[in-house]
Amino acid sequence: MAAQARSPCAQEDPFLENEEELFYGAESGWVEARTSCDHLASLSSNLDHIPTLDTACNRCQHPNKNWLCLRCKVVLCGRYVNKHMLQHYQRTNHCLALSYSDLSVWCYSCHAYLDAQLIAQLRPVYESAYILKFGKAPPARTSCDHLASLSSDLTHIPTPDTACNRFLYFSSMRFDLFFFFF
Repeated sequence: MAAQARSPCAQEDPFLENEEELFYGAESGWVEARTSCDHLASLSSNLDHIPTLDTACNRCQHPNKNWLCLRCKVVLCGRYVNKHMLQHYQRTNHCLALSYSDLSVWCYSCHAYLDAQLIAQLRPVYESAYILKFGKAPPARTSCDHLASLSSDLTHIPTPDTACNRFLYFSSMRFDLFFFFF
């Protein structure tokens, strides 16, 4: 069989196993948060009240880049500071944490971000943190299940090069403006 042609970008980067990684965001830094996680049962039963977002790391007192353990509610610094939350996970197996920087939720066991706005068990702590950070409730966001009701026959959607009736609209406007001025 003939070898598949590879793009120059993929050949230059020895860390990419294939071009799909480049296409699906491995190089862009874009990450799609998961909408489920097998570790949600480990959440604290009371996440309505959480430490304030200016709480320093419980170990080193670093004021920024801190995470809230969603099991025991301890606040510890992230992996780019002194890695205290990562060490906490390694020691206790408390795998779910909320970033006080961007309100993202990370599961250390899954090695993935979780969508705290869509996962019902995470929504209360996300809302509490959002209110602490911005002083108001987060905007409503739901899943796109309602899109399933759209017609499956989408062959008649206009494309950018499809002729439209803008000319008729503007023609009628000019006609109306003509009578407005006279």
